[in-house]
Amino acid sequence: MRGLVVKLDRGYPLVKDAQGREIRCEHATTLLKGSRVRATTGDAVEFSVPEGHDKGIIDQVLARRNAFVRKDPAERSLPQVLAANFDKVFVVEPLVNLNVRRLERELVLAHESGADVQVLLTKADLADGEKALESAKMLVERVAQGTEVLVVSDQDVESVEAVRAAVRPGEVAVLLGKSGVGKSSLVNVLVGKDIQATGAVRERDGRGRHTTVSREMVDIPGGGRVIDMPGVRGLALWDADEGMGAAFADIEALAETCRFGDCRHDGEPGCAVEAAVACGDVAAERLESYRRLKAETDEAKRRREESRRIRSRKGHPRRWQG
Repeated sequence: MRGLVVKLDRGYPLVKDAQGREIRCEHATTLLKGSRVRATTGDAVEFSVPEGHDKGIIDQVLARRNAFVRKDPAERSLPQVLAANFDKVFVVEPLVNLNVRRLERELVLAHESGADVQVLLTKADLADGEKALESAKMLVERVAQGTEVLVVSDQDVESVEAVRAAVRPGEVAVLLGKSGVGKSSLVNVLVGKDIQATGAVRERDGRGRHTTVSREMVDIPGGGRVIDMPGVRGLALWDADEGMGAAFADIEALAETCRFGDCRHDGEPGCAVEAAVACGDVAAERLESYRRLKAETDEAKRRREESRRIRSRKGHPRRWQG
């Protein structure tokens, strides 16, 4: 049978079949030992339910058209796929206590997936007046490099409708953001009922508690679906060259005009990027963020190559697929 993974809870995929039935599944031993692929939310799979068993067996994970990938926090040189086969990524950040550096990292990962990306600024009702709201939005728009930015409040029906309309019938959107940014509350208002638990918001800083514990796909009115992921604390980069190019398009465009093609923008003569920082066109903090993320991407690439060489010497050239 063919099905869709609609939830991943502590390693066990919940698969929905063509009749709408949901079956808790395990991975076939041959799948784990062969390609080492693990099914994740959004995956299309072939599965079976052995007679007399209450769990299904996933025999094959079908080819993915895209994926959201980070470096596995538990492994030195392996990726972790958090979601697959989606059309949009909503990068969710709160207007209160906005973290620009984290936003830059999230944008790199979101763009690397190849999906359309939008930034959702949540908790607009907690902003200290209209001026503070507009100032925060302008800052994010500068950082987002042309990526659309929507201001959202679960108290504002019109703003919620704008998000719902952005997910067209048949499309799937991933919600990406740390704990307490309002993802679960947003899912509830998008769906029109409380399907996700939400934590109380601390009055002093507008932060909520982490409540979502599984990566789950839910239907929203209008025919779209969203994948609500647990608050992701660690977002280490994996293979993110394209994501870097999209999230830091301003810096990479300037880098094309540096005197040296291998300029690292760290004191070399004729560096166009540092010249832009000196005249105020690029924030020094943004350049430092770029350097840090670029170094992280290069290190992940080095580790992949090292792991590939080791496997090749051992006679196991197979590449881990996620």
